[in-house]
Amino acid sequence: MAQSNAQDLEQCIDNCQQCHEICLRTALTYCLPKGGRHAEASHIRLMLDCAEICETSANFMIRGSELHRLTCGACAEVCDRCAEDCERMGDDETMRRCAETCRRCAQSCNRMAGHALAGAGAR
Repeated sequence: MAQSNAQDLEQCIDNCQQCHEICLRTALTYCLPKGGRHAEASHIRLMLDCAEICETSANFMIRGSELHRLTCGACAEVCDRCAEDCERMGDDETMRRCAETCRRCAQSCNRMAGHALAGAGAR
């Protein structure tokens, strides 16, 4: 079981780092120049929020913080919201890739938050 948790942890770190990068790059190099609804303040803000919470969550896990379950829970929520917002852009391959990355990160963070909670309850 411990190896599974270690693998889940490493996968979650990777997912958070990928999500951080895609949200930041997509917001700044794709959405803003594209304009229109892609550049709406609420959309850009959510993408930047997502990038930041993903980076923070990855950092908590990398340094072994016992509080990572809290950042992972918040990260999952923000990633889900960001994915929904990106999906509303319609048939746009760049936004679809961003949404998929956000969903993958949200699922991973939800697992980590659950694992941490289960582990804490067992003490």
